Amino acid sequence: MQGMTTHFKTNKALKVKKEVGENAPALSDDELVAMSVRELNQHLRGLTKEDVVRLKQRRRTLKNRGYAASCRIKRVTQKEELERQKIELQQEVDKLARENASMRLELDALRAKYEALQCFARTVTRGPLSPGKVATTSVITIVKSANHNNNSSPTPFSAPS
Repeated sequence: MQGMTTHFKTNKALKVKKEVGENAPALSDDELVAMSVRELNQHLRGLTKEDVVRLKQRRRTLKNRGYAASCRIKRVTQKEELERQKIELQQEVDKLARENASMRLELDALRAKYEALQCFARTVTRGPLSPGKVATTSVITIVKSANHNNNSSPTPFSAPS
């Protein structure tokens, strides 16, 4: 059918179209992708249907390649960013684990001091520990003496003999 329609056109029209197609500057891939649809349509005037279809298809193929390339770049960039975030989060987890371990050691030390104080309070009161029986001054004395002796003795408290 297309061949028939071109036969009905005058020779002058065919000659003009042929001349425009021959004299039209060849478009580079970059120019073809960069031009607007309006510019493309102006450039396509006077070309045969086959040339128009071929140029439009070429433009679509080039644009799709560009879109695919930008998607690849975006995907790689996003992957790198996620890997960077993963490293930062892993470092934060490690830091929190170290802080947790340190606080557990501190808690264990405080429990040991508490137990030593309880033991000492029992020996001072000579019986089971009850809040009313322990003298306030003896506990304060124990704490003060523990702070002064902390550097010299490995055990925080010692019961008097």
